Amino acid sequence: MRISTLSVCLVAALAAAGCSRESAPAADSSKPAATPEAKVSDTVVAAADRDEHSYAQPDLVRIDDLALELKVDFAAKTLAGSATYTLDWTDPKANQLVLDTRDLKIDKVTGESADGKWQDLTFALAEADKTLGSKLTIDAPERNKRIRVAYLTSPGASGLQWLEPSMTEGKKQPFMFSQSQQIHARSWVPLQDTPSVRFTYTAHVTAPNDAMVLMSADNDPKAARDGDYSFKMPQKIPSYLLAIAAGDLSFQPISNRSGVWAEPAMVKKAANEFADTEKMMETTEKLYGPYRWERYDILVLPPSFPYGGMENPRLTFATPTVIVGDKSLVSLVAHELAHSWSGNLVTFSSSKDGWLNEGFTSYVENRIVESLYGKERADMENVIGRNELAAEFKTIDPKLQALALKPGTLKDPDDASSATVYTKGAWFLQFLEQRYGREVFDPFLRSYFDHFAFQSIPTTKFVEYAKANLLAKHPGKVSEAELDEWIYGPGIPKSAPATVSPRFDAVDAARKAWVEGGTLPAAAATAKWSTQEWVHFIEGMPETLSVEQLKALDAAYKFTGTPNGEIAQRWYPLTVRSGYHDADKAIAAFLEKIGRRKLIMPTYTELAKTPEGLKLAEDTFAKARPGYHPITTGSVEAVIAKAKSAPAAAAGQ
Repeated sequence: MRISTLSVCLVAALAAAGCSRESAPAADSSKPAATPEAKVSDTVVAAADRDEHSYAQPDLVRIDDLALELKVDFAAKTLAGSATYTLDWTDPKANQLVLDTRDLKIDKVTGESADGKWQDLTFALAEADKTLGSKLTIDAPERNKRIRVAYLTSPGASGLQWLEPSMTEGKKQPFMFSQSQQIHARSWVPLQDTPSVRFTYTAHVTAPNDAMVLMSADNDPKAARDGDYSFKMPQKIPSYLLAIAAGDLSFQPISNRSGVWAEPAMVKKAANEFADTEKMMETTEKLYGPYRWERYDILVLPPSFPYGGMENPRLTFATPTVIVGDKSLVSLVAHELAHSWSGNLVTFSSSKDGWLNEGFTSYVENRIVESLYGKERADMENVIGRNELAAEFKTIDPKLQALALKPGTLKDPDDASSATVYTKGAWFLQFLEQRYGREVFDPFLRSYFDHFAFQSIPTTKFVEYAKANLLAKHPGKVSEAELDEWIYGPGIPKSAPATVSPRFDAVDAARKAWVEGGTLPAAAATAKWSTQEWVHFIEGMPETLSVEQLKALDAAYKFTGTPNGEIAQRWYPLTVRSGYHDADKAIAAFLEKIGRRKLIMPTYTELAKTPEGLKLAEDTFAKARPGYHPITTGSVEAVIAKAKSAPAAAAGQ
C-alpha cells in the first residue's frame, strides 16, 4: 500500500481505530513473463510470529482455494452470495474451521460430504470485538474437503465504499470499491483474514448491466459490460489482496501487458500520466527477476479512496490525486508495482512484520525512480521521507519505532507507524546496500525474492536468510549486532547512511532569504521547481507565519486552491496555525472533495486545535462524510472526538 506519494504520513497519530546486473538479464517485454506454479510455506511458525489480529487457526486447517458467488446491490449497498473453501486439514485431530468476520450476516453453512452431497453444518458467530470483529466457528466432524458459507455484507462494511453517482467523476452511475488491508477483507468475505494464509480464488459476480466489475484477478481489457463477470486468480495470495470494484469504467492500454481502468472522463488523462509503467516494469525485472503476475493494470478510483494506492495483484488501486499533469507524483506507481515483488510475492506473515512489505517496497520504489528519473529526484524523495520520520520519532512510543514489533504492541494493525515500516525499513536496506555495494546486494535481494516466492514469512525468516547469505558470505561488512539494532531497536542507528540534495539546499537558501529578508525566490528559479521542491519549501517554514507573509506567498504562488494535493496538505495546516482565514473556503472545498487520509488528516488535526477551527472541521465533515471511505470517516471522527473531549477532561481536573 502507498499511504504517501512523496513520503509517509503520521498514521499512528491520526488513525481511528492506501531491488546483479550480471545475474539479471533484461526480460523479453514482448511477451508476459512465465508464471511459476504457486506455492505456500507449510512451516509452522513460532508463537511469537503468529498473527494476533486473526481468530483463524491455520496450524490446524488452511484455506487452499476460495470460490466466490456474489451479487452487487448498489441500492442496498451490499454484496450477497457465498464463499466456498477448499480446505487443507493440516492437523489430523482438527474438526472445526474458524473464520474472521466483521458485520456479516451468516445465512447458512454447508459442507460437502465424501459422497458429494452438501449437508448443513452447525456454526456459532461470537460477539463482536471492536478491532477483530466476530469469530465464526464451524463444526466439521467429517473434516469436509469443501465448506460453503452463504452470507450478506453490511451497508457499513469497513472494507467497502459505496458512492452515489454525485460522488463520482462522471456523476451518472454509482460506484463501489474495496479496501481489504489491513484486516478489512473480513467485512466482505468470511475468511482466514491473516497474511499468513495464501489461497487461489475464482469469483462469479453479477451486477447491473451498466456496471463494469473488476477484481484483483485476470481482468480482460476486452470484457463486455453485461452484468455477468467471472474471474480467476491462479497465484496464491493473502486475504488483504482480495479486491473488487464496480462502476462506470473504461480501459486504455499502456503496453501489451499494462493499462489503465478509470471513469471515461479520466481514463485518457490517467494513461498519459502513467505512460512510463512499462518502463518501470522492465527496470524492476532487470533488477529482481521476471514479473510473475502476467498483467499489471491500474484502476484510478474516485477521490474518496483513503490511500495513495493499494497493490492489489494485477490491478493496483490508485488515487486520482497523483494525476497532476507532469508525472511528478508517479512514484506512486513505482511503489505499487514494486509490491509485485516485495509484498505480493514475498509477504509479511503478520502486521508485526509490516516492514517486510513496505520497507522493501519503498527501497525498490526508490531504485525505480532513480533509474527512470535520476538520482536527484530519488534523493529528494528520500530526504522528504526521512524528515517526516524524524518528526514522527519525536512523538511516538519507542516500541513502535522497531521494524519488527513484539507481540501485543499493536492493538489495531491500522495503527502501525507508517514512517517506521516505510522509511526506516527502506533506510535499513539502503544501509545494507551501502555496506555491501550493489554488485552484492542486488543479487542478494533477487535471490531473496526467488527463495521466498509466494510465501508469507516473519522477520525471523529474513534475519536467518540475511545472516546466511550476506553476513556469513561477506564477513566484516555488517555485524549481527548492527543487524539487530536496525530491526529490533528504536530510532535510527548512527550507522544510517546520509542523503543530501543540492536542489534542496538551494530551496533552503531561497526560503531563508525570504523569511529573514522578505525577498521572494526569483520567478526564473521557482518556475523550474518540482513538486518535491515546493513541498520542501513549505515544510521548512516556521511553525507559523504572519497573515501578511501568507498573503505574499499566495499572491506569488497561488497555494490556496492548488490542485496539487501534496502541496495542499502542507499549505493548509500552516494557514490554520497562522490564522489565515482567507484560505478557509478553499480548505472546506478541499476536504469535501478529497478522501485520501494522508492529504486531509493534517488539516483536520490543525483545525481541531481551536474552537473556530473545530467548528469548520465539523461543518465540513458533515458535508464530506457521505463521500468518505469508512476508514477515513473513522480517522476524522477520532480527531474531532478527541478535540471535543479535551475541554471536558480539563474541566474535570
